[in-house]
Amino acid sequence: MRVGLVLGAGGVLGGAWLTGALEALARQTGWDPGTADYMVGTSAGSVIGSLVAAGVPPWFMVAHSAGEVFTGVVDAEGRPAAEADRSGGAVFRLERALPPIGPGSPGLAFRSLMKPHRHTPIALVAGWLPRGVISTAPLKEIVQRVVPSGWSYHPRLWIVACDYATGRRVAFGREGAPEAELADAVAASCAIPGFYHPVRIGDRRYVDGGVYSNSNLDLLRNEELDLVICLNPTSTLHPLKAWKPADRLAATARRASGRRLGSEAKKLCARGVPVVLIQPTGKDVEMMGANLMSRRRRHDVIRLAIETVGDQLREPEVAERLRGLPPGAPERVHRPPGSPSSWPGLYENLSEAS
Repeated sequence: MRVGLVLGAGGVLGGAWLTGALEALARQTGWDPGTADYMVGTSAGSVIGSLVAAGVPPWFMVAHSAGEVFTGVVDAEGRPAAEADRSGGAVFRLERALPPIGPGSPGLAFRSLMKPHRHTPIALVAGWLPRGVISTAPLKEIVQRVVPSGWSYHPRLWIVACDYATGRRVAFGREGAPEAELADAVAASCAIPGFYHPVRIGDRRYVDGGVYSNSNLDLLRNEELDLVICLNPTSTLHPLKAWKPADRLAATARRASGRRLGSEAKKLCARGVPVVLIQPTGKDVEMMGANLMSRRRRHDVIRLAIETVGDQLREPEVAERLRGLPPGAPERVHRPPGSPSSWPGLYENLSEAS
């Protein structure tokens, strides 16, 4: 079975939901998400996707988020894994740059004004927002701990960002895309306009791939695949109760993300590619709240996602579509028995798997 895995955008808490969802997927099916033939990551999905593609099992990310320490585990540069960021990138510090003045991207602002029908609602405002002032360096460091330089070990990892001058989608890692270091591509994919400083790759500046689409599922519509699994943190099939202005705005954004996701899924289904869509439930949405960049409740979101996504995967129709997934290596799919401090073989297993 040739499988595509799509990990959508969603900020800090969306990344937490993805972590729990991937752990549930591995537990329930015995399949290793890192073995997907194609992997598409946008924003938070690009961070999680780059780690999974590099050989980091979802169960290890869950344990690391919980504060567990694994003796003998080091990163790609020999530093103890225990010293790595446990906040999922929620480290915000100012970029060393001149203060922003005027629209962050006059080119995108002008293009969206002249041809609004060719741009998404987010792109219509992205160019007018002041350039972001928060550094993407902490996001780059997360990736560089597993892939210090170059591109991913995975042959078909696509990281989605948007050209800041045109709003056009770019899938780094895909044939014909500009060359980039993986850490730079992930940082660009996460660079929310007006918040993060845009990322320069070559002679172009790039911002969050969610400016074009939170899911970018349709990138796989022309690939020869037997199944595509899409985890999308920013939509939901459950009715939303929104009373506060911030909650109403978040609910509107989720509905828009869901409509876009459904439209993209139809493009794959029209070509005969089965699609499994996994989205947050009402419980997940309530736990995440309106501010997806919040540092609070991150691990609570992970734990809840393991439960709610597990329930979705056990639904008969979904379980039937996932039945043919090939089994993964045991150490990549399930946490081996024994306490963290008594399992010295972890680093070797991760290295061999990647």
